[in-house]
Parts: sequence; C-alpha cells; structure tokens
Amino acid sequence: MTVGITDAAHVVDPAAVMGLLPARPRLLALGEPTHGEDVLLDVRNEIFRQLVEQEGYRTIAIESDCMMGLVVDDYVSSGTGILDDVMERGFSHGFGASAANRELVRWMRAYNDGRPASQRLRFAGFDGPLEITGAASPRQALTALHGYLTAWVDADLLPCTAETLDRLLGADDRWTNPAAMMDPSRSVGQTPDAKQLRLLADDLVALLDAQTPHLIAASSREEWHRARLYGRTATGLLRYHFWMADTSPSRMARLLDLRASMMAANLLAIAERGPALVYAHNAHLQRDKSTMRMGDLPLEWWSAGAIVSAQLGEGYAFLATALGTIRHQGVDAPPPDTVEGLLYALPEERYVVDRRRLATALANVTPAARVSPWFGYSPLDPAHMAGTDGIVFVKDARQSWAPRAFSND
Repeated sequence: MTVGITDAAHVVDPAAVMGLLPARPRLLALGEPTHGEDVLLDVRNEIFRQLVEQEGYRTIAIESDCMMGLVVDDYVSSGTGILDDVMERGFSHGFGASAANRELVRWMRAYNDGRPASQRLRFAGFDGPLEITGAASPRQALTALHGYLTAWVDADLLPCTAETLDRLLGADDRWTNPAAMMDPSRSVGQTPDAKQLRLLADDLVALLDAQTPHLIAASSREEWHRARLYGRTATGLLRYHFWMADTSPSRMARLLDLRASMMAANLLAIAERGPALVYAHNAHLQRDKSTMRMGDLPLEWWSAGAIVSAQLGEGYAFLATALGTIRHQGVDAPPPDTVEGLLYALPEERYVVDRRRLATALANVTPAARVSPWFGYSPLDPAHMAGTDGIVFVKDARQSWAPRAFSND
C-alpha cells in the first residue's frame, strides 16, 4: 500500500501539476479545504508563479468580489494606487489581510514592471459582491454600466437617465441590511423599485450587446470587457436580491445557485480572454455537487466549477487541496484509514498526487470519510476523488490570519 501511494505522490512543482493533465487547460483551478491558512496560499503562490513563468498563464482569479478586484487589477497591470490601500479596498471577505495574498499582489506587480501590455499578468476576483451576511447594493455596477453606455452611444438609445437609476436605487443601506439574509421581509428585492431596476438592467445589458462592434471600436476592448462585468454583476445582484425576498422553502438553495452562477459567468468571461489560474474553496470548484446544512435544512447545488467544467470540458481542470492538521483549530492528525491519513504518513510536507494512480493503489481499499471537529474545514470526500484531476496535499497548517465573515466555503 505505501509503495503504491508513494508512486502516486510527487513533491509540488509545475511539471508534476501539468503531468496530471492531457494538455494545458484554459482554466486551471486549485481549491482549498478551508480559508485563512497562509500555508495553503503560499503553496498556491509557488505553483501559480511557476505556471505563469513556464506555461504562459496570464490571469490569476481568486474567490473575491469581482468589482473590488478591479482595484487590484489596476495596480498589478499599471501600478495605479498604493499597495496598502489596494489590499484594503481590493479584496472581500477580509482576504486582503493575508500576508500571502499581499505577496501575490506584490509579485504580480513586479512581474509586470517593464513588460508590454500584451504580456502582463491580470488579476480578477470572480465572486459576486456577496458576503455571508448579505449582498451589496447594485448601485456601483449599474451606474458604471450606465455611465459607460452614456459615454459611447446615442442618448435616445438609453432606457433611462442616471437620475432615474439613482431614484430607484435609493439609499444603499436598504440593500445591504444584514437582517434580510435571515428575514425575507427585510429585503427590498421584490419592491416595485427593485423590479423596475431589473428591467432597466436587462435593457442596458441588451444595449451593450447590440452595440458591441461600435463600443469596442469607439472605446477599447478592455473597457468593453469591464462594461460586460458591470452588466453581469448588476443583473446578478438584482436577481439575488429578488430571491432574498422570497419566502418559499427553496429560498436558500436558490441563493446558493445564484452565487454559483455569478461565479461561473465570471470564470467563463475570464477564460474568453486567455488561459487563467483560479483559486477558491474546493466546494466552489469541484465537479460534484456541493452540499451543506443550515440548521436542519440540507442544501445542495452545482458549484461554479461544475458549471464551467460542463461547458469547457478538458478546457477546465481542478486540483483539490487536502490538509493534514490545523492544530490551532482542533484538527489533529487524520485517522490512518482516510485519504488524508494515508498521505499524512508520507515523509514530505507537500505533494501533488496523481488521482488515477492513487485510485489504483486503493483499488482494494475503501477509504473512510474524515470527520472534522471544526466547521471551518471540509475534509476531502473520497466519493469526489474521481471528479478531480489531482490532489495537492499539505501536511500541517499553522496559525496565520482569519478572514472576515468566515464560513466553510
């Protein structure tokens, strides 16, 4: 058994990662089983840096607010801003507090220094402007889309004025009320104003699509790409707020679906622009259905990775990260009959594991499912191994930082 496991595991390097895949995928996704552990982000940085340098990847996308990510992208691509401010304003969920995320941004900026625009790295957040406690106001995305169209198309083609949008949007805090997450009656998502905004947002996106040739020629392809992001985000947020006001039993499942759909749409748009590296929780990137419980309510949904994989086929690859211990959270050495336990017995600290060779080594063994004593860590599900292209294994995590609005995904 040990020999078979050893044959399937290689010390982390880009050659080991690419050796798991039939060809370079358009999107190469690396998952993590928990948030807030810089050792996992250090491994990500090491792998991504070498894949950029050796395999030609040109975008790094992470599980963070797609609108806030534009601040980081401006900094790494053109040097706009100051790093401290970029880390504060460019990440959601508190991820800007991570030393490893700061190092990633610093390295991307240094990599781009002196390179022509066509060879520069780009950064993207691919999550919607969503926190565990609620969703952002659609104001930023909707007004940015309207402003772009106002600058480049005839005024009589616009479905409304900026003043109309401002009146319908009202105060932002009525959209961001955290009480609305648990109490649908506190949401404004199904008010007459919100329903009118959904129609106007749809008309603005339709106008953006119809005017594509003119807009790319008159502004730039980059500005047009950003306007598309504004449109996806505005319509996605208005849809999300609508279902926050829903009172049916399927409300939470619908919200999980909508978040995954917003993520997937952003990833597909990123893939259109060239090969990209993606980092998020395993639950957002896996090909199998994701599951969770809210109290007594079991929930399941197709993740962003599952949606993207179904569309891109071999253009999407997913490596799940598994972790041995997080002792500062009460997660001690894994039982030896789990996948993590078998890998934990190996001598090195970090491995890239060939999932197929591991499956062969375990042909006569049924690994047990590891149970975590801490809600914030999701062990590898042995039933999901066939849906991965490989496993990155990290032996031990040591205390580093804690993200805001923490959840297990």
